[in-house]
Amino acid sequence: MKKILAVVALSLASLSASAERADSLKQAKIDFGDAHIDEVTQTRIFTGNVVLTRGTLLIKADKAVLKESPEGYMSVILTAAPSQPATFRQKRDGGNDLWVEGQAQRIEYDERTELVKLFSNATVKQLEGKRMTSEVNGPFISYDNRTEQANVHNDASGASKPGGTRGTIILAPRRTAAQAAAPAGAAKQ
Repeated sequence: MKKILAVVALSLASLSASAERADSLKQAKIDFGDAHIDEVTQTRIFTGNVVLTRGTLLIKADKAVLKESPEGYMSVILTAAPSQPATFRQKRDGGNDLWVEGQAQRIEYDERTELVKLFSNATVKQLEGKRMTSEVNGPFISYDNRTEQANVHNDASGASKPGGTRGTIILAPRRTAAQAAAPAGAAKQ
């Protein structure tokens, strides 16, 4: 069992490329149907097909509650519509066309701690261009961008419970067909 957990932990490491750091220094543009803005508490509630863009980050949800700390850090809670999940997509550092995208019924992100939590029907994918390189699904996914560690739990509460739903991870091969066909130890030309 420990070996299986170690393999899963190593597999989750493939989901760990960090988000584009420059995005946090760019302005956020939010399109919405309705809004309630409280400047005293720095709380903004947006409803009705909310679309937030900030650099390469694109967030879509039925409802977004955005709070800003006095230091300027944002935290956001995204809530899905009954038939449409809350989603995000962002370019990753480390390459020209690397992306991470995810979806869930509720997504929470804290910019100060760089922690994202996805609740209920959670999926996170890494892409190279349009090619999926890894995907993890589960009732709850938590990803710490600073430590590059992910946790997947079998209950949407964020806990693991006996008899809970099982998660899934899919890892695309890193080698090409030509590399796989070459004899082991063959020199590259």
